[in-house]
Amino acid sequence: MLYLLRKMRGGGPTPPRVPGREILHSWLGSCLAIALIALLERYATGNTGFPLLIGSFGASAVLAFGAPQSPLAQPRNLVGGHLVSALTGVSCGLLVPEPLWLAAALAVSTAIALMHLSKTLHPPGGATALIAVTGGEGIRQLGYLYALVPCLTGACLMLGIALVVNNLSAARRYPLYWW
Repeated sequence: MLYLLRKMRGGGPTPPRVPGREILHSWLGSCLAIALIALLERYATGNTGFPLLIGSFGASAVLAFGAPQSPLAQPRNLVGGHLVSALTGVSCGLLVPEPLWLAAALAVSTAIALMHLSKTLHPPGGATALIAVTGGEGIRQLGYLYALVPCLTGACLMLGIALVVNNLSAARRYPLYWW
């Protein structure tokens, strides 16, 4: 036990604060991406109740705009991570409809394993898989369509905005790689 506690001490220096210009680019990109997806949900889908904005996109915005140099924020990870995780979550929900705790645990852990195998690890993908199982009847009724809309569609919209906003500044370059 003492060994584990020693490992948890930390001790490294705290990273410096991000410059104001970087904060502005992060704010602008995330605001535009989430606003676009939310507006499309409201106006393109009308009163159908068809979801386009899911919670995991908030975490994707943090990576794509707040840490665009991270391997976890690159296009392959952003788009592939959501797609792999959505397909995994839907599959787990269909294969293990009850108990919910088991379907949820299998969805997230299997999504992580499959993202590792496919080199698409994107932490918000865990939430995407979990939403497929716990998101309510409306999400469950989408079945595998959930992987296309909202997951793939929203991730591609966010990627498009990330490509533009992250390259407005000479200090930023996005993506570092595609595949």
